[in-house]
Amino acid sequence: MALEQRTLSVPALVVMIIAASAPLTAVAGGVTTNYAVTGMSSVPLSFLLIGAVLLVFSIGYTAMSRHIPNAGAFYAYVAEGLGRVFGVGAAMVALVSYNLMQIGIYGMFGFAASSFVNSTFNTAIPWWVTALVAWAAVGFLGMNRVDFSVKVLGIIVAAEFLAVVVYNFMAFALAPQAPQPEAAFNIADAVAPGMGAVVAFTIAAFMGFESGTIYNEEVKDPQRTARRATMIAIVIIACFYAFSAFAVAVGEGADNVMASSAENGPDLLFVFFAAHAPTWFVDLANILFITSLFAALLAFHNVIARYFYSMGRGGALPKFLAVTSRTTHAPIAGSMAQSVLGLVVIIVFAVISRGEEPMYIVFTMFTWMTNSAAFGLVLLMALTSFAVIGYFARNKTDDSLITRVIAPLISGIALFYVFAQIIINFDILLGVEEPGALGYVLQGIVIIPGLLGSLAALLVRAKRKETQPASELSVS
Repeated sequence: MALEQRTLSVPALVVMIIAASAPLTAVAGGVTTNYAVTGMSSVPLSFLLIGAVLLVFSIGYTAMSRHIPNAGAFYAYVAEGLGRVFGVGAAMVALVSYNLMQIGIYGMFGFAASSFVNSTFNTAIPWWVTALVAWAAVGFLGMNRVDFSVKVLGIIVAAEFLAVVVYNFMAFALAPQAPQPEAAFNIADAVAPGMGAVVAFTIAAFMGFESGTIYNEEVKDPQRTARRATMIAIVIIACFYAFSAFAVAVGEGADNVMASSAENGPDLLFVFFAAHAPTWFVDLANILFITSLFAALLAFHNVIARYFYSMGRGGALPKFLAVTSRTTHAPIAGSMAQSVLGLVVIIVFAVISRGEEPMYIVFTMFTWMTNSAAFGLVLLMALTSFAVIGYFARNKTDDSLITRVIAPLISGIALFYVFAQIIINFDILLGVEEPGALGYVLQGIVIIPGLLGSLAALLVRAKRKETQPASELSVS
């Protein structure tokens, strides 16, 4: 029941991490939404701020990966650092959050792909048809060798970056007014009242950066690969997104970027291309937006499959989920389990979206699920920061004080602040005009499984008078 061993290099892992963040989707959708909803000109600064926090977080996080090379990452680290009860709770939150993120993206993929096909060929294909095509392709690739997925993702990510780079150059070349970097990168805005909402949006663009350690059983050098790849990916994502967010403001004009973003939303980049580029390039940009979503689907699918595998192997879920392929060594049981969940949710939303406007699936399935996922994953990162401190307090290593205490303490406090901002601004993230029950329900979907998991672990421990160490949750 072992995963494929030692095939992933640093560049390959960087590709996997960046693919999960979906560069073109993050810039076209995340950046424009951030400008439109928050009305803050310092959106570019927020990427550098969050990038700095995540770099500090990764110091202790990736240090743990050298001592605990487990495909369960978050939950395994929380179990080792804070105990089995917290570990089981974290396992459930992680599993729910990653599935929400991956499955929610099917909604946006279905909408974007069907819209493009229908406008190009004058058809009327519903969103769920193209979503099912992506579902089948993701399921197939997830059952194969992970380095095969890397090759597919590498091509897609390179094309995404190229498209955004072209947009950035065009934005500066055709700027309607002089660039205003002093507004976009005003460090005083770091403590401005509206910055909390900005960082709540921004951190969603980084989701997936933590997945590097999940592949630590499959990298060529478990002592260095995940650490280097994670650091490199964070720097690339933070700098590239910050510059691209600035380019959006430059291309629309600093005085007009909020209004343009509110008017056009994720279509802003494509409207810009339509006005200044040939038709074939506009079509290409739309295709790359769709493949960007597919890359994120595949990247998160691979992460979830390994979570199922690790939790099945460790006993937190049924053992059959730890089954791997004899030929590809891929976690096929975990891959199939994730595919089944995805299929069920696609079918449910296909039924309830009948007769609704095409954008309905974006406002519901995509927005609800991906923002709920970000809510859960940021909570897990904050808990993991303190788990790092707990682990190194109980295990003597040659890691520095910065790695063992200072960095995780700083990142833990910062991430709990971001988590609080997500809670405060959750209705805004969902696009709801007034607070209501929806936000509480979606947060409950993430939190309640974690509470039930921790409660179950407490009951088992009381019943069996358990004395085994927390590390048994994640048996190697």
